[in-house]
Amino acid sequence: MGKIGTLVYDHESERMDIRFGLEEYYGGLHCGTGLEILMDGEWIPTCIEKYEDWYLVGIDTKNLVGLTVRI
Repeated sequence: MGKIGTLVYDHESERMDIRFGLEEYYGGLHCGTGLEILMDGEWIPTCIEKYEDWYLVGIDTKNLVGLTVRI
């Protein structure tokens, strides 16, 4: 893992995505995709899943948009 970006929601695909720059995106995340999230200056391994809404396994937050991630 090494590419750092920001989690965003793509309304067209109804998937979470990672934005790396003004025009560069990961291409849509799928359930089970592994990534790391930056929390309190530390990279925490997790994966993204969806039940009623998108969430990160083991991460207690309601809003994923704007989180710094590494994949």
